[in-house]
Amino acid sequence: MEIELINTGSELLLGRVLNTHQQWLCRRLADLGHVVARQIAVPDTATDIQQAVREALARADLVIVTGGLGPTSDDITRDLIAQLLGKKLRLNEAVFTHIKNYFAARQRPMPANNDVQAMVPEGAMILPNPNGTAPGLAIQILATPKFQIENTKSKIRNPQWLVMLPGPPRELRPMFDDAVVPLLRREFPLAAPFVCRTLRTGGVGESAVQEKIQPPLAALVADGLEVGYCARVGQVDVRLTACGADAEKIVRAGEVVVQQIFGANIYGFDDEEIEQVVVRLLTEKKKTLALAESCTGGGIANRVTNVPGASAIFLGGVVSYANSAKEQFLGVRAKTLQQHGAVSEAVACEMAEGAREKFGADFAIAVTGIAGPTGGSAEKPVGTVFIALAGTFGTVVERKLNLYEREAFKQLTAQQALELLRQWLARA
Repeated sequence: MEIELINTGSELLLGRVLNTHQQWLCRRLADLGHVVARQIAVPDTATDIQQAVREALARADLVIVTGGLGPTSDDITRDLIAQLLGKKLRLNEAVFTHIKNYFAARQRPMPANNDVQAMVPEGAMILPNPNGTAPGLAIQILATPKFQIENTKSKIRNPQWLVMLPGPPRELRPMFDDAVVPLLRREFPLAAPFVCRTLRTGGVGESAVQEKIQPPLAALVADGLEVGYCARVGQVDVRLTACGADAEKIVRAGEVVVQQIFGANIYGFDDEEIEQVVVRLLTEKKKTLALAESCTGGGIANRVTNVPGASAIFLGGVVSYANSAKEQFLGVRAKTLQQHGAVSEAVACEMAEGAREKFGADFAIAVTGIAGPTGGSAEKPVGTVFIALAGTFGTVVERKLNLYEREAFKQLTAQQALELLRQWLARA
């Protein structure tokens, strides 16, 4: 099946908004066994949107368009596509009622222009939007439209489908999973079983990961296993896929090989984040956590509290950026700060021990480092960070050198801190 993705929005091309739809939808579709053949971002202009849709329908079996379904003047995708397909827009009472109820539930007046979101092209399937007001739309195209570009090499099959999704990720993503995925499975069933498994590793570089697993996976690759790698800050994902009657068997065998090689370096599977794993392990073991953050500025606490159920294990944290805060709230001694400096093993230890004592937690993590771009020295260059973990076993400290720009430094340090705790929890 040929799939094309069109992301609308002038803000994408101005660099004001990161286009996360491209990555998320392409990955989600690939996990379902459908690879996107082409994707494009276009501005909010009639000419560009209609041309992009016209060209996509000349090639693709499925066209997904994101954005432009809202109530403002630049939300013109719905109208333009209806015009292109020669379909009239009609007010859908069920959608209009949903919009009114959405505002009423939030005790807000409904602006008059919001009713435009209830205008639905004739024959379109409505994709419900419980997280917003604009519904998604799916249109089945039973005959080749007259406007399609002549293409003798085209292998388009009818019917085609054109799907329109709202722009906000918090609306688009659940709508895709709840409404588009069932449509795909019904209208575009896979010719053969497709299996995809991702193993998430930490503490090993991308090149080293490939070097270690490529030889032992060679026989499985010859049998149809496909291996992919995705490097992120502090982690490398290994993606194993196969298609066909033996897909499950081949992927499972590949997974066993990767687990045997990396063992404890594998922290999760598929879309699991390390904070989810840590919260789950703490919950299972009925243990609690406290945090003392300096260079990460509350980043670890943010990640932990993003996980549902974190309140059962997370007692609290202190963002002690200034030395005075380290002394006042964590009990770090002035003598320790003077002798060793704020970025040191000794201070990291006292921060972790102080947080554990103050909150009465089973575990406490502390981080202190030099995010840069200035502040380093020959002894402690920019990127130096100390990560401490305090528990009933005492306190352990790791020194890292994270040579990244400031934001990536913070992200990596938070990842390393959570990984240190995960390793201890996995062994306990």
